[in-house]
Amino acid sequence: MIDWIVSNTGTLIVLTILVLIVSAAVFVMVRDKKKGRHLCGGSCKGCSGNCAACSSCHGAANGGDK
Repeated sequence: MIDWIVSNTGTLIVLTILVLIVSAAVFVMVRDKKKGRHLCGGSCKGCSGNCAACSSCHGAANGGDK
């Protein structure tokens, strides 16, 4: 077992870094969702929610808010 860990140390380090990055991204997305921020990163204030970006992200039928 120790031999396997030693021979795969680089892979395990990269895996740990990737898990931390993905976990941080998910944490930020959940926090922003709880605060009512849109996950697309856009602001629908200037377009009344009817632009292509807002309608694909938030739905055009309800004024840009999903």
